[in-house]
Amino acid sequence: MDTRHVPASETDNASAARDRIRDLIRAGAIEADGKLPTERELCARFGVSRRAVRRALDALEAEGLVWRRQGKGTFVGEPPDPGGHLAAMIAPDTDPLSVMEARLALEPELAALAARRATAEDVARLRALAERTAQATDADAAELWDGSLHRMIARLAGNPILRAAFTLVNEVRHQQRWQTERQQARSPELVAEYGRQHGRIIDAIDDRDEAAAREAMRAHLDALKQNLERIRHREMAR
Repeated sequence: MDTRHVPASETDNASAARDRIRDLIRAGAIEADGKLPTERELCARFGVSRRAVRRALDALEAEGLVWRRQGKGTFVGEPPDPGGHLAAMIAPDTDPLSVMEARLALEPELAALAARRATAEDVARLRALAERTAQATDADAAELWDGSLHRMIARLAGNPILRAAFTLVNEVRHQQRWQTERQQARSPELVAEYGRQHGRIIDAIDDRDEAAAREAMRAHLDALKQNLERIRHREMAR
């Protein structure tokens, strides 16, 4: 944030607003779709000016913690892929198991790179996202927070080529066919196990243990792939 021409009190307000918005996100005090309160609501809640709130959101957006859409509001995480048309083109020829094969090729290495580069603050954000995923009470919310967690790991990896490949795979997995089968693999027992797997991934990233992060992500995705395969076989046997 450039503070050269900003009054000292305004700068302090912006910094405080930024920290308070971070606290809101970490506490899960936002809507199920990840949308933050409006700028006006944030101003009233924090007792700061609209300018301070906008500067705070600018800083959080630059960090990759939130994204904004004109006329829609501010959301936790990162915006959808602007090149999503490519995902839409290949999605009809792609099934959920193909998506899992692609994820297994990409995400373990992204987790290893995240272990190399993530800061303590990054790890705290990952833990907050994992907590929201575990606490989600419906399939849409679970998918939202789970996707945010995996997207953040991809961003923390710091490799733009791998991240672009991940983004394409992530867009494909948001297609309805994937969503339908994914929801069937979300029994309470499986959700609890996925939460434990997320915890092991984050612990390895926190420990800066690249090999452990790689293996923990691979184990997580392998488990999901096996559950999807079981669901498919069960459906085919009917």
